[in-house]
Amino acid sequence: MAAPLLVAKSGSTALHLLPALANRHGLITGATGTGKSVTLQTLAQRFSAIGVPVFMADVKGDLSGLAKAGGANPKVDERRKQLKLPAESAACPVIFWDVFGKAGHPVRATISDMGPLLLGRMLGLNEIQEGVLAVVFKIADDNGLLLLSRRSTATSPPPRSAPSSGASSRSRTRAGRNSSASRCSTSPTSCACRTAKAW
Repeated sequence: MAAPLLVAKSGSTALHLLPALANRHGLITGATGTGKSVTLQTLAQRFSAIGVPVFMADVKGDLSGLAKAGGANPKVDERRKQLKLPAESAACPVIFWDVFGKAGHPVRATISDMGPLLLGRMLGLNEIQEGVLAVVFKIADDNGLLLLSRRSTATSPPPRSAPSSGASSRSRTRAGRNSSASRCSTSPTSCACRTAKAW
């Protein structure tokens, strides 16, 4: 069993975390400047030291300092001496993940993994578009389909029917197109009947 992890110390009082009980939920609260980020850094550093991988969502970059060893600081050195802590400073192995894959390790996730809510927010969709996206996910789930990328959600046109031979069939096709166009009240360029015939 791994030794208890030192998390904080004040005077003669030390706060340790038992690694065997570290799979519980926790909450760190406090006002600005009370050491919430430092506590998270300490926990991550202690877990890393015993070989436990840690994933932290760090939007502002407050915890990114773990990747580099700390430099000399008079106030820090004074505090170390006061708490009788060893003067050690080491960097932790860090991999930065990047949603866009430009400034770090790309986050690989399928469209199905994201879900309609997260994907809708990432794309900045309105309520109607989010509703349509939710329907797409529902249909995919009901039919056991996996949405892997944007191309998975794109619809393909229906297959074209084989061209028929003979003047009679061509004349019937022309007549059908003309009758469809005559019944439409929209302009010829945006006519849904012509669009359907074009497929």
